[in-house]
Amino acid sequence: MKLFSKITATFFGLGYFPIAPGTLTSAIIVLLYKFFLHRLSWPLYLSVFFVIFALGLFVSDLYSRMLKKEDPRMIVIDEATGQFIALFLLSPKWILCGACFFLFRFFDIVKPFPIRRIEKFPRGFGIMLDDIAAAIFAGILINLFLLLT
Repeated sequence: MKLFSKITATFFGLGYFPIAPGTLTSAIIVLLYKFFLHRLSWPLYLSVFFVIFALGLFVSDLYSRMLKKEDPRMIVIDEATGQFIALFLLSPKWILCGACFFLFRFFDIVKPFPIRRIEKFPRGFGIMLDDIAAAIFAGILINLFLLLT
């Protein structure tokens, strides 16, 4: 179970990348979306999201306890899950995927209200939910832009 948690929480080891592992993980999800994931039906896409989210809650909590750290840098399943949901139903055009990537990373890094408060939830919930909130912010902004243009 320890190895499974480590592999999953670090998103197959991407969390150990020495420079910006969360940004790298988000970029990988954008590429997967651009070339493959956008083809999934929306019910299947949401089902995959809920499985990844539930798994992320479990493994991020377990792995952070093993490391004895509140929100270790190498846990990036939260970035993968957040970027995944931020892209939901978005056209796979490069400009939109790129804008969604930058918006998600901006909100995940800056953590405006109420994201900063959500981050303070205990263990797995705090690790995962702040990224979901950042994804919701990014998704709302990109869709508002598309609606207004």
